[in-house]
Amino acid sequence: MAAEPAQAGAPPAHVFGALSRLDRFLPVWIIAAMGVGLLLGRLVPGLDAALDAVKIGEISLPIALGLLLMMYPVLAKVRYDRLGTVTGDRRLLIASLVLNWALGPALMFALAWLLLPDLPEYRTGLIIVGLARCIAMVLIWNDLACGDREAAAVLVALNSVFQVIAFGALGWFYLRVLPGWLSLPESALAVSAWDIAFYVLVFLGIPLLAGYASRKLGERARGRTWYEQRFLPRIGPIALYGLLFTIVILFALQGHTITSQPADVARIALPLLAYFALMWGGGFLTGKAIGLPYDRTTTLAFTAAGNNFELAIAVAVGVFGVTSGQALAGVVGPLIEVPVLVALVYVSLAGRRLFIAKEPARA
Repeated sequence: MAAEPAQAGAPPAHVFGALSRLDRFLPVWIIAAMGVGLLLGRLVPGLDAALDAVKIGEISLPIALGLLLMMYPVLAKVRYDRLGTVTGDRRLLIASLVLNWALGPALMFALAWLLLPDLPEYRTGLIIVGLARCIAMVLIWNDLACGDREAAAVLVALNSVFQVIAFGALGWFYLRVLPGWLSLPESALAVSAWDIAFYVLVFLGIPLLAGYASRKLGERARGRTWYEQRFLPRIGPIALYGLLFTIVILFALQGHTITSQPADVARIALPLLAYFALMWGGGFLTGKAIGLPYDRTTTLAFTAAGNNFELAIAVAVGVFGVTSGQALAGVVGPLIEVPVLVALVYVSLAGRRLFIAKEPARA
């Protein structure tokens, strides 16, 4: 993962210079992974069915494994003894809750109706994406952008709790109640809080427990210096390998659909592009406005912009079917999110100079 600059306020060029070869050329690897996935899905008959044959709930087992590999090294880097400094930061927590659970779903609802008024299935799928707040890939983007790992862990956990409590209620509100108030066509969304809790337990609980256990046992056995200078550099690349593997599988599963329905994919992509840009920009400006340092500002921005695509896809497939337009919208979500948020990592690092005067050095 991205190395932290030795001196606070170092210009972005210094940050890029400290990156490993894997990190520096991440956009190249991601584009290559997308291309490999598309080719595999298009050229290998039956591959999509084989990859989707074994599932955890409604999520393909290979995707689930990629997500777990992606999250474990990042959560192993978290200094869990510092979480108290995050939970005491009310500015960060309140801003995150407002961005994620008030602004995010409302913005996606508005963009879906504004840009897809004639495509009700895709519109519903995008609204579901907007309700599913990120608990997985955001840890990768935050780490690459030199965000606050402890803050990311806390905000992801907070999103997970609210996901279980609020997802069904917000789905009912944005698909039935609000359209009714506005005299718009209504949709139905029947989803169990237990199903949502299951996805949270699998995709956050397992890597979080593994990361916590690694740090506690590693530091107890060999000390913090060995753990952070020897162990973490060895497992760090696993996160990006997991990301690239997940991208290949995602594109392989949907390669035929993407290449056979390019116009539909483009229509779905437009509101998603607007959504990711507006949510990230709003989060970054909010963090700056309320006086957060760079690392917590960038964490706030990425946790606001990212979405829990595994949950969105699972709900869309479970409620509407694997061949539905809602499911296609859910699948297109991460296909757009990945390159956009990679680009925003570089935007975030370039914006670091705005915080130079205030930032203390990170340990």
